[in-house]
Amino acid sequence: MTVGAQVQGVVVAWQIYDITHDPLSLGLIGLAEALPFIGLSLYAGHIADRFNRRRIALIGLLVMLGCSVSLLAFNLVPGFLRTYGAWPFYSVIFVSGIARSFLQPSRNALGAEIVPRSLYSNAVAWRSSTWQGAAVVGPALGGLLYGFTSATFAYVFDSVLMALAVLAFTWIAYEARPTSTRESVAESLQSGVRFVWRESVLLAALTLDLFSVLLGGAEALLPVFADRILHVGPEGLGVLRAAPAAGAVLVSIYLAHRPPFERAGRTLLSAVAVFALCIIGFGLSRSFVLSVALLGLSGVADNVSVLIRGTLLQTLTPPQLLGRVSSVNSIFIGSSNELGAFESGVTAKLLGTVPAVVLGGVASLAVVGIIGVVVPRLRTLRRIDDLTPSLGTLRVDGVRA
Repeated sequence: MTVGAQVQGVVVAWQIYDITHDPLSLGLIGLAEALPFIGLSLYAGHIADRFNRRRIALIGLLVMLGCSVSLLAFNLVPGFLRTYGAWPFYSVIFVSGIARSFLQPSRNALGAEIVPRSLYSNAVAWRSSTWQGAAVVGPALGGLLYGFTSATFAYVFDSVLMALAVLAFTWIAYEARPTSTRESVAESLQSGVRFVWRESVLLAALTLDLFSVLLGGAEALLPVFADRILHVGPEGLGVLRAAPAAGAVLVSIYLAHRPPFERAGRTLLSAVAVFALCIIGFGLSRSFVLSVALLGLSGVADNVSVLIRGTLLQTLTPPQLLGRVSSVNSIFIGSSNELGAFESGVTAKLLGTVPAVVLGGVASLAVVGIIGVVVPRLRTLRRIDDLTPSLGTLRVDGVRA
């Protein structure tokens, strides 16, 4: 699924930019996906905690397969793109945002339910390395397929991969646990939000990631860098898109074989600071090799923060709240990429591409300092596996725990 989605992302971004030649149009890609994703995520988390998580994820995957086939159809109809421009792309992206809002919390909760608690940290590292490995291959393939064959062939490849993902997901052996609750839907939706709000360390980690990606994300503007600044074309765009994931997959394999961090809080803050510095350097770079290296290092730093945040979420969250808390995490993390893309597009339109990226990196660095001062518990956090799920006086499924 990830390889297919990354191929699709590269080709869609390049086609839209080729049609409009406007950096704002790249930002609208993120907005089109973020709006339905944010709007439905809390309800999707409620659904993931009430019904068969595998079935919900499978339906989401099927809708994403339909989106891939739709993009293929746009390119098969002669003159379609010249007649309708970028808007059909935005419509498909909007639908994929709906699908992803249900897929993400159900899939994350399913993973935490299947994996033994003692293996959470190691499992997060391996899952991240698998995802990042696919995220290395996907953009590179997208750029190469589009540059050396055609957009049509790239979408055929994407659709085949999505179909294989659906097939693979049907093989997961899973028995849904029956759930009973006296909560109303409104109370259920609030439970996940209340839990995250009460857990200051988890809230700080999510906020840190939200603003670092929202302000420091340069990925949406990579087509502009590839075309106007670095002059490397769609093939180079694929390499730029793959570079962060390449760095992430290398460090994730290392993290999967090392003990948990002894100073997890400081490591998280340092990783996000390094990420912000890499984004600043990328914005100022005029060398393709240096730009790729900086993006790769940003992927290393980002994956360290992903591991710590993911382990925190699974360790602190009670099983019956996993879907709803995962949906809150999705709003913070999943939507920040899309909203960050929109923010980058708007800022680039107003200030220029390079100032937008550099100022975003500086702002991300400032957020690290603020979070470190405001939430001292995060700064002093040591081993995550020493933590235990905490309900306190939180009302869960109608019962005060």
